[in-house]
Amino acid sequence: MLNPFCTAFLLAVEAQKVIELRLVRIAWGGAEAQAETVSMVGEKVVAAMEAANTLLAGGTHDQVVARYRELVAGNTRRLSA
Repeated sequence: MLNPFCTAFLLAVEAQKVIELRLVRIAWGGAEAQAETVSMVGEKVVAAMEAANTLLAGGTHDQVVARYRELVAGNTRRLSA
């Protein structure tokens, strides 16, 4: 297992790629931009609730960061296609 700082740092770096890809998609405008914006907001709300549930159920910060990294990786794959 990596140092918690390292996993949080990796999450930050990986999230930057998703931000870049989303900004490009939004900049192009149109229906895809609208759909991406709605999706982005919804994903953030669901991810925050999931993180809160994990912590309230006795989970660790490492579990929360690991789950966020999974979500970020999924977004990277989806937006890169």
